[in-house]
Amino acid sequence: MRDLVSAILQFRARRSLRKYAMVRIHPTAKVNFRGIRVSRGTRLEIGEGSIVEGSVVAERDGACISIGKNTFIGGSLIASATKIEIGDDVLISWGCNIVDHNSHPIGWQQRKNDVRDWYKGSAHKDWSHVLVKPVKIGNKAWLGLRVIILKGVEVGEGAVVAAGSVVSKDVPPWSIAAGNPAKVIREIPIEER
Repeated sequence: MRDLVSAILQFRARRSLRKYAMVRIHPTAKVNFRGIRVSRGTRLEIGEGSIVEGSVVAERDGACISIGKNTFIGGSLIASATKIEIGDDVLISWGCNIVDHNSHPIGWQQRKNDVRDWYKGSAHKDWSHVLVKPVKIGNKAWLGLRVIILKGVEVGEGAVVAAGSVVSKDVPPWSIAAGNPAKVIREIPIEER
């Protein structure tokens, strides 16, 4: 009975996404449709053979989220106000957060109405003072458990980010980064690529 209820809820969530013309989810992708929140003007693409068990959230109209082929995203949060691009063959473990914005302005005067505006609906939030920069996770990258990727970061092809790391700067291709803030600790040898 529980599986039937879950299947019905997934079907309803998938069906509700059909009204958004810019949502393209490959038929072979396994997706937690109840974890997807988009708005008009959002572009969402999920590629062939990918598994998305986490939440994918478009924080404002016009956000763009692209998830490549054969990519796994565990119970994590992808929250975009502008653009988040995740490549092919990427592994994103459980509890990760990937955001392309600060969510709120630093100054109190600019953020004092955020809760009241959100109460009215996400379309009412004033984004004019919020710092926003795209995020890119390259092909074959691996983000360990509870990694946080902040705005403006590019994680290079084949890079590995250790569990619990907070990434505020780019991670070069084929390197391992760890810590808070994350720093490159070594390069991945050619024979392991």
